[in-house]
Amino acid sequence: MLNPRRLAILRAVLAAGSINGAARNLSYSPATISQHMTALAKETGLILFEKQGRGIGPTEAARHLADEAQSLLADFGRLDRVVADLRGGQAQHLAIACFASAAERWIPEVVRAVRRHQPNLTVEISLNEPVDGRGRRRPDLDIRTEPANGADVHLDGYRRHELTVEELVAVLPGTHPLVGARELALRDLATEPWVDHDIYDSPIGQIVLSACRSAGFTPRHAARLDDHRAALRLVAAGIGVTVLPRLAVAELPDGLVARPIVRPAILRRIVVHARQDQRRGDLIARAVTRLHESAAASSAS
Repeated sequence: MLNPRRLAILRAVLAAGSINGAARNLSYSPATISQHMTALAKETGLILFEKQGRGIGPTEAARHLADEAQSLLADFGRLDRVVADLRGGQAQHLAIACFASAAERWIPEVVRAVRRHQPNLTVEISLNEPVDGRGRRRPDLDIRTEPANGADVHLDGYRRHELTVEELVAVLPGTHPLVGARELALRDLATEPWVDHDIYDSPIGQIVLSACRSAGFTPRHAARLDDHRAALRLVAAGIGVTVLPRLAVAELPDGLVARPIVRPAILRRIVVHARQDQRRGDLIARAVTRLHESAAASSAS
């Protein structure tokens, strides 16, 4: 079985660019680093380093192994923290995975509610969109976007709760010729330069692209990035237009206007997957209740 510590050292060597650099960063001797790399090469049966000029450099096999080890080492890191929590006997955590606008608009009240119930609680929040990243722990609550007309998705070990269905809107500079309309057909944006807030094609981006294709066009992007707030700044600068959920435009920067989209309307469904955990069932239920309340308030505003 591979030694996780040696995989971590391999990643450190590649990040530092040399064995000596990794030794300095890890407070090891270069000889110790070299011994670990020799042992890892024997464990894997791979050539991890080869001569390059006067020194040595990593092989493609070493780089590929280091890349593949990233998620494994993250899992081991989470396991270490679980062990530390169990050993301490006092630490309590609630892990939430969600997209950025939910973290911004809903999660503060969720944190307030659960910590009022359990004051020693630490809430860990990680983003799962636009990249399905890994948080520090397996999430207790996983808030996700789905197509409004799509099949229900269920996760093993979790109970699914639908929070709301919301529409997406067009966001334009205040000087744009289309701002005089009370609503826009999606086709009205076909010839506009677009600012895409979802360069990684996560669920919300796929919903928008699917709607555009059903309207007979593919957006022409002037810029693509992975942050809706930065996308709004580009729109304000006159770079293009964008389409975002209402939750993400609750507080628009000055100089921007939002207009409803019709023909077709673009809708997303927001759900939360709540971990089925008898030991912390009451805590998770309180968080879900607070999410339902926040979602209802957003829909009413």
